[in-house]
Amino acid sequence: MMKKVTVVGGTGTIGSAVKNLLQTEGYHVTGASRHSEDRIDIEDSESIRTFFTKTNQIDALICAAGDASFGAFSELTDEQFRIGLNSKLMGQVSLVRAGLPKLNPNGVIVLTGGIFAHQPWPKTSSIAMVNAAIEGFVKALALEMTEDRRILVVHPPFVKETAEAMQMDGSKCPQASDVAKAYLQCLETEETGVAIYLKEPDLV
Repeated sequence: MMKKVTVVGGTGTIGSAVKNLLQTEGYHVTGASRHSEDRIDIEDSESIRTFFTKTNQIDALICAAGDASFGAFSELTDEQFRIGLNSKLMGQVSLVRAGLPKLNPNGVIVLTGGIFAHQPWPKTSSIAMVNAAIEGFVKALALEMTEDRRILVVHPPFVKETAEAMQMDGSKCPQASDVAKAYLQCLETEETGVAIYLKEPDLV
């Protein structure tokens, strides 16, 4: 069983739920974010490199961080599109580039996309684009992984906590603690290069 896990975005809604679940399951978990003592900002390549120079070898790297923009295509600015490209997409790519040398043989990397990659809503063109790109990256990189290392992506739906924070009806959404189970599944499966889904609530 894997023991040493780093969760980037470990103070966020999903990240903190993942961290709590893995600790309950007996994993040794280190949480890192822009707001934690073990600071990392995935939008800042230097921050990522600095973080991993201080990190020992790990068995799993999970990223539950990254921003992207909602909005109608006709209204989104170039800068709003770049938020998703620079943060959620290239932030996670940069994280993998720096973290892979610290990953033990048989280790696993788990990235976060989102259900909009395959089941978009109106006004999610920017987010859907980024989520689909993350899945393509994972599928391709899996073909290059060595020493039985694996990489997967979780496509979570809207969680109850996020829906309610956006003043939406979250009654049909799973809680973050339920979504966290998909990340645990990634650690315990032998699959690589695939996307893990949770059922999307019917909110639109």
